[in-house]
Amino acid sequence: MGNRVRCPWHGACFNTKTGDIEEFPGLDSLPTYKVKVENGEVHVTRNKKNVTKRIKEMSCRVPGVCHTILLIGGGPASLQCAETLRQNDYQGRIIMVTKDEQLPFDKTKLSKAMNIEIEKILLRSSDFLKQHGIEVWTEKEVVAMDTEENTVSFQDGTTQHYNQLLIATGARARSMQCPGAEMENVKLLQSYKDAAEIYQMSVGNRVVIIGTSFIGMEVAAFLADKAASVAVVGKSDVPYQFSLGPDIGKMTMQMLEEKNVRFYMNNGVAEIQGKYGKVKQVLLQNGDVLPADVVIVGIGVIPNSDFLKGSMVEVDSRNAIIVDEFMRTNIPDVFAAGDVTSFPLSIHADKRVNIGHWQLAQAHGRVAALNILKQQTKLHSVPYFWTVLLGKSIRYTGYGEGYTDIVFKGSVDERKFLAFYIKGDEVIAAASLNFDPAVSRVAEIMATGKNITKLEAESEDLGWLQLP
Repeated sequence: MGNRVRCPWHGACFNTKTGDIEEFPGLDSLPTYKVKVENGEVHVTRNKKNVTKRIKEMSCRVPGVCHTILLIGGGPASLQCAETLRQNDYQGRIIMVTKDEQLPFDKTKLSKAMNIEIEKILLRSSDFLKQHGIEVWTEKEVVAMDTEENTVSFQDGTTQHYNQLLIATGARARSMQCPGAEMENVKLLQSYKDAAEIYQMSVGNRVVIIGTSFIGMEVAAFLADKAASVAVVGKSDVPYQFSLGPDIGKMTMQMLEEKNVRFYMNNGVAEIQGKYGKVKQVLLQNGDVLPADVVIVGIGVIPNSDFLKGSMVEVDSRNAIIVDEFMRTNIPDVFAAGDVTSFPLSIHADKRVNIGHWQLAQAHGRVAALNILKQQTKLHSVPYFWTVLLGKSIRYTGYGEGYTDIVFKGSVDERKFLAFYIKGDEVIAAASLNFDPAVSRVAEIMATGKNITKLEAESEDLGWLQLP
């Protein structure tokens, strides 16, 4: 649309004139080629090297520039912020601090391929980061900050001064609050090490997954043919009941049941029972007993903002950091981005939301960087994410909270559909399976500020979507 093209699978947008990435996910831009039209034929000139991506030009640190931007967190928001700063000729010091053992990596892969090698999911190499003067301090946890003195304190007793600061600490998995939850083979999936341990514990063993979140379902799908058995415990009738709706939830449940995953829905855990500190079984609230060698907990997340206690940075009732459309907190020169934030969503009349999507975290990081550099830029991203189950991708765009109706095209039973989520007379979100590039087209229409009506969604003719 206009001067940009949107990826039909993941929603990333690129400028058709420059090749620059303008919407995420992704770090790199596309190469551009010389094109001329002669006698009705299009001639494209390209380099002999088969280039598929292009890294934007970046500056690096200049000795003598006494200015420090500190980025707390090692996820996509921090990395995108750091790269955007360098792409816009920032020459001061950039320090990224993470409590992870690894350099920034693609955490979304952990629930989809738990045995993946770390080298395959690193977002940037250490050489790349050094080349562009982006310092990354690993295994370094922030415990407090003083916004009057512009300092941050670490668990190891050290402190660091900053001129400007980005908080992008993400969210952590919520732990179980029941007897037995402290046993050593009750696992949360938060780090690369967690994924590797869960994989090793699960192969050939009996797995119980608590929660039918996106992470819980992806883990169930991945382990279905590797564990001796997989059981999933959920509180609703079907997975994704409130996010994607009962029909899609039922379909995903059937997909996994076909791979021998067993579901215990409308249920909860009364107790995790074991011997010598190791799980043996899970007692459900209805009295059912599930044998278990490993329990994986996926029951939601909590924003990582505990270290702000005692600081002046404003948080909401869920402890998410409150930011405006420029990713600014209530403290000058302190910005926040990603899963830890409560931010105004432009496609939803600037309603304040907390959304844990990879694509949005990158968008936040970019907007924060530009505003740190006083290049006033508002956040205008349309949420876009996907989940992968057994090789099938369900894509989703928009913000469906409070939807009152779902209009389907295609067939959920045949696992080829497009779903429009309706609120009042307006489409507020869309999801699809095997119906590409429909969700990307909906995202692009939403990005232009145009409303999609219920009438258009219900119409037999989807010509307005311009599907191929």
